[in-house]
Amino acid sequence: MAVSSARTVDEYLNQLPSGRKETIEVLRGVILENLPEGYVERMQHGMIGYVVPLETYPATYNGQHLVFAALASQKNYMSLYFMGVYGDAATQQWFVERYKAGGKKLNMGKSCVRFKNLGDLPLELVGEAIARTPVADFIALYESSRRQR
Repeated sequence: MAVSSARTVDEYLNQLPSGRKETIEVLRGVILENLPEGYVERMQHGMIGYVVPLETYPATYNGQHLVFAALASQKNYMSLYFMGVYGDAATQQWFVERYKAGGKKLNMGKSCVRFKNLGDLPLELVGEAIARTPVADFIALYESSRRQR
């Protein structure tokens, strides 16, 4: 499933094959346990998204919630999107170094970490990366990136 038409997180999870469903549920739990106050979970762009709601920050370029992180089940792998990591060079360097120091092979795209199973991910690091960026800092990062364009 590359893009889901699910309207709720539960509907999305129930569309996944059983092995993927369990993997995404565990990773979702790590994210929710570490998600700073102010972000909300919702379906966006056919994925489970963790967003800054429009009520908090309505000035996005596309009029949609500002996506901080997301989970998706793709055809050949699963993806964890980390906009807070990719938007800041120092955070990205910290993440890559910590990931590799943990002995796991990093399969990183332009805006995501790709994985086939939970064993591919350092879950503690995922939690730390999620917890690292409060909403106000992410909004500032977003605004800075928009000014550079």
